Amino acid sequence: MTQKAAMLLPMVILVFVTFGMMFWMLKLRYRAVLKDGFDPKYFRLYDNSQSSVAMPEYLAKVTQHYQNLLEMPPLFYLALILLAALNITDTFYVILSWSFLLSRLAHSYIHTTGNRVMQRKNAFIVSLVILITLWVRIAIEVISL
Repeated sequence: MTQKAAMLLPMVILVFVTFGMMFWMLKLRYRAVLKDGFDPKYFRLYDNSQSSVAMPEYLAKVTQHYQNLLEMPPLFYLALILLAALNITDTFYVILSWSFLLSRLAHSYIHTTGNRVMQRKNAFIVSLVILITLWVRIAIEVISL
C-alpha cells in the first residue's frame, strides 16, 4: 500500500461507518414507529410536539451520533482530499489520519452504547486536537508552496 493510500484509507472507512450509522438509524426509526408507538409525524419537521410518545433513547442516541458524523468528519475529509490533490503525504499525515479514525470510532462506540458523557467528551477532544494538528500542518504546507 502506498503512503497516500494509507493516509486516505481511514477516510474511506469513516465514510462507511457513517453509512452504517445511517442504516442503523433508519432501522431504529422503523422499530420506534412500529413497535414503540412513536408517531411518524415527528419526522416531518423533527418536532417533538408532533408525537405524543417521546423519542426512545436508543433512537435519540443513534440519531444524535449520526448528526455528529456530519459535523467534524467533513473537515477531516476535506483535509485529506486537499493533501491528495496537492500530492502531499508523509508518515505523520498517515499517523494523524489513522489516529483521527480511531478516536472517532471510540467516540461512536461510547456514544451509541453506554453514552458516558465524560468518556465521550475525552474522545471528542482527542479527535479535535488531531484535526486541528492536521489543519495547522496543512496551513504550513500551503504557505510554503
